Amino acid sequence: MLTAGEPVFSVEFYPPKTEEGARQMLRTAKSLSAFRPDFVSITYGAGGSTRERTLEYGELMRDLFHFEVMPHLTCVGHSRDELAAMLERFQQAGFRNIMTLRGDPPKGKTDFQPHPDGLAHASELVAFIRERFPHFCLGVAGYPEKHPEAPSLESDLAHLKHKVDQGADFITTQLFFDNADYFVFVDKCRALGIEKPIIPGILPALSLDQVTKFCGFCQAKLPSGLVRRLEAVAGDEDAERRVGVEWAHEQVKQLLEAGAPGVHLYILNRSASAIDLVQALHNDGILRA
Repeated sequence: MLTAGEPVFSVEFYPPKTEEGARQMLRTAKSLSAFRPDFVSITYGAGGSTRERTLEYGELMRDLFHFEVMPHLTCVGHSRDELAAMLERFQQAGFRNIMTLRGDPPKGKTDFQPHPDGLAHASELVAFIRERFPHFCLGVAGYPEKHPEAPSLESDLAHLKHKVDQGADFITTQLFFDNADYFVFVDKCRALGIEKPIIPGILPALSLDQVTKFCGFCQAKLPSGLVRRLEAVAGDEDAERRVGVEWAHEQVKQLLEAGAPGVHLYILNRSASAIDLVQALHNDGILRA
């Protein structure tokens, strides 16, 4: 898909924890199926806490909506044997694409600690999969404003280069709200010899409180223009959502017009913002109908 010359449109889901959450996720997937995303990803909880649900809901979305599903896989809490067993299950389920991540520490922990017989870095996971399951297509994460744990953007880019050199096929970025950060990041990657596609990850804001919390987690910057727009409609959920969609629309339009290979939407299992955004992009003729 990434070499076909058309922008790739993808969406991220997370495994639900409750029955109502499951209904919301499946309603969202059904609504988005009309827009035929090229693929959907589904996250993987810390320590493998959602591993069964990642597989279960990945299979449901494939069977019910005919999505190309890309499950996430992390190093957290897993031995090499457990990782190999999970990869076997992905293979048996018919999945052929994996987002390979180190993963965050389990809830309540601040530092990442690898399993005694596990892997410490996403680069090691990429190499592990490439050696044992060479047919998988592997994505890795990139951080336009650097990983929160990295001492500098330059050291973070060096780690990204190592991940790619181990066999990654493409990069999806952490969320960002200022496109300049993405373009600078891509230029720096290219200068290092990273030639793989770099898909921008976009989060349509739901409220100022929401994006402030998210930016606290990943240390992304909030542009003052977005803050002012959200502050102007604070307390009106529908208006806040519209502002978030309009900002994301402006971002995606500029990114795709400048040659980004696609867009990956972080939608938090909610359909309204994603549908409004994708419909606007279809109306612009930026994404195929």
